[in-house]
Amino acid sequence: MMTTIMTNSTKQRLKKPTVKMMVVPVLFSVLAACTGGGPENAPVNQNQGNNGGNNYSGPPPQTDDVQRFQTYFWSNVLDKCGDCHNEGGQSPTFARQDDVNLAYAEANTVADLGSPADSRLVAKVLSGHNCWLSSNQACADTMTSYITNWAGNSGNASTEIELSDPPTLSDPGATKNFPEDPTLFQTYVYPLLTQYCSDCHKESATTPISPFFASDDINSAYAAAQSRINLDTPADSRFVTRLRSEFHNCWDVCEYDDPNLVSDSDEMEAAIAQFSDAIPVSQLDPDTVSSKAMTLYNGILASSGGRHEVDAIATWQFKAGQNNTAFDTSGVEPALELTLNGEFEWVGGWGINLKGGSARASTANSKKLHDLIKATNEYTIEGWFAPANVTQEGPARIVSYSGGETTRNFMLGQTLYNYDFLNRSTNSDANGEPGLSTADADERLQATLQHVAITYDPVNGRRIYVNGEYTGDVDGVEPGTLNDWDDTYILVLGSETNNDFKWQGVIKFLSIHNRALTAEQVSQNFNAGVGERFYLLFNISQIINPTDEANGTNEARAYIVFEAAQWDSYSYLFNAPFFISLNPDFTPQAIPLKGMSLGINGKESPVGQAYRNLDLTLDGANYDPDAGQVVSTLGTVIGLEQGPSVDEFFLTFEQLGDKTNVRVDADPSPVPTPPDASPVASEIGVRTFEEVYATLAQMTGVSMNHPKVQATYLKVKQQLPTSEGIESFLSSHQMGVTQLSIEYCSALMDDTTLRAQTFPGFNFGGSVTAAFDATGRSALIDPLLVRVMGTGLASQPADNDVSTELNNLIDTLTACGNSCEAGRTVKVAKSVCAAASGSAVMLVQ
Repeated sequence: MMTTIMTNSTKQRLKKPTVKMMVVPVLFSVLAACTGGGPENAPVNQNQGNNGGNNYSGPPPQTDDVQRFQTYFWSNVLDKCGDCHNEGGQSPTFARQDDVNLAYAEANTVADLGSPADSRLVAKVLSGHNCWLSSNQACADTMTSYITNWAGNSGNASTEIELSDPPTLSDPGATKNFPEDPTLFQTYVYPLLTQYCSDCHKESATTPISPFFASDDINSAYAAAQSRINLDTPADSRFVTRLRSEFHNCWDVCEYDDPNLVSDSDEMEAAIAQFSDAIPVSQLDPDTVSSKAMTLYNGILASSGGRHEVDAIATWQFKAGQNNTAFDTSGVEPALELTLNGEFEWVGGWGINLKGGSARASTANSKKLHDLIKATNEYTIEGWFAPANVTQEGPARIVSYSGGETTRNFMLGQTLYNYDFLNRSTNSDANGEPGLSTADADERLQATLQHVAITYDPVNGRRIYVNGEYTGDVDGVEPGTLNDWDDTYILVLGSETNNDFKWQGVIKFLSIHNRALTAEQVSQNFNAGVGERFYLLFNISQIINPTDEANGTNEARAYIVFEAAQWDSYSYLFNAPFFISLNPDFTPQAIPLKGMSLGINGKESPVGQAYRNLDLTLDGANYDPDAGQVVSTLGTVIGLEQGPSVDEFFLTFEQLGDKTNVRVDADPSPVPTPPDASPVASEIGVRTFEEVYATLAQMTGVSMNHPKVQATYLKVKQQLPTSEGIESFLSSHQMGVTQLSIEYCSALMDDTTLRAQTFPGFNFGGSVTAAFDATGRSALIDPLLVRVMGTGLASQPADNDVSTELNNLIDTLTACGNSCEAGRTVKVAKSVCAAASGSAVMLVQ
């Protein structure tokens, strides 16, 4: 018997409750996995395929379904499969061009419209059969989209996730784990990596390629190498298979032509084996009360369906995991592939981490966005983003379809805690301004994974949604049309087209639609979650019902089920465990469960133990045969060790049923003698960027909104101090302060009314000789000291010292005397003002 999770909300048999995350603010879907499909009739968002499809002259489609087949599937596969699967060619002839109705009949034998991802066509290209891209996974995802779009409403049928007994039931075994100290790695494996891989896999390489397992920093190299080493079976290590099967960068002997020679892959395998042999085995305490063990891939795949993607015209799931291409798998041609540049890395569990790099499309393929969005006059950009920090501004470009710094069709950006949305319309300028931003006080943007959607349509204008909710920020620009959009712009992720205004962070999913999603559809896509997820069924049958399982008499078939995923390149997410029996006739009776812990590779995980305080009873009062019983609504993260195909997980319990193994914490180590105290933090600090901006306005009397001042501030803002600590102050900060001071003083001196009010006794029209006599100097310097110098402070510069420095500056700048050029007096006055206002007198606090 199998328990079936019906992912359509009206048919869901396993009524798993809503999950609240403890570690990350991401609400994972309640087992939602409906597959979206294309609309009944061909909309404007689908390209009609290649010339062969457009020039079709055979019998017309006999039904609406054949018409959808021709539009969404057939026209897109002609140039990929038509050389073989044509009339008179290899069966099935789903790419025949003589009769689309016959092609339709043939395609139905290899396409599953109810579950497109399970189609034989998808399985074939995933195995590498005639894949037209450099990634089999990208071909499979694109083929899935072709079939999904063809399926239309029939593809909206509920997708079922069947919970069934895992194929193997193994006890947690003796396992080797990577030691914290990298010495063994440095002794055996690292020398080969630095000798033969450092031309690419090193940060300072001419063309650096992540991961940097040949880094000069041994700790960085060790961390990057671990997921590519299999300690249990060295021959299965990625380092070995890349050399042995793919001949990737072999340096001496690539193949086994001469048995007397040691191949490069043998050399690498031997080095990893030596490394592994030197590592002791981790044994589980025999008194431990534990579940059976399993790897992530022993679990049941949780469908990532449930999304509304009928009108998606470009989608990136970032599954490739290698090289520098992110594939558009929407199935809408032309595919809008992105080329990754600069510093980036692929994130485990699907995603890219932009660390100063960017991902950009070509101008020709970006035109798809212009054509398909302009046709509907509305669109949505949605994705899962994790900003690296909340100090980025400019705005920093997350997603931009632009021609430069001041021209674009649309942009999603970041300014500190705010999301920014620029859209070019007939009621905006060429840069899409005025912009729409989330409210400062709401601090919607956080440095964690968030689902963000921005929509535009001619009725509601621009809207911003964060984690499935409309932010309520109202667009102050009257909606217009998109007639002014430019088809020569390019799509860029992570920066502007000229590589300025960089954004740093992780993108795990991105999709562009040529319709404005409704609030309900945005919420649906948020609830569908992101990434590759599995249901792990940890068997506890023998603990709660210890009968003779070998003779088939154990009928409990009982499991603690987690939704689990590789969260990033360094960790796993375990979420919302529940208890269930796959035997419909079994009901738990007063089974205590206390102190549950997560184990990995023969030991309990040192971190992420969110379930050790559990104290509950599994019984019929709280148990539903279809939904099971909730164990916890929390989620937690534990560290990745050897990789998702190797790391072995299990559960331990302080008590489960009548089995106990109460955890006794070890006596704490004696408190060591405290080291010498660190120096007391300095009481002297510096003003931060916004304080500098406001202080200079107060000193000079020039408004912060003065156009030139504001423009300079936005330009140097990232160059100004962001923290008050004097230890973090750099020379580059002082240069930013100087530039802003000069602009403020220029605005002051160029405003004849303001300068006359500020320096009433100074002759700005006189020559330098006349203006800077003893009286003139006092008329300039004394008002400056009043505005710049503090009063009544315990520690401050002496007026005479500051005055002496300014007089010395005047002497230097007026040395030309009567031969000075016209206007020199005002220039010197600006310099004296900037020197005073931009000095430590203003900056230090």
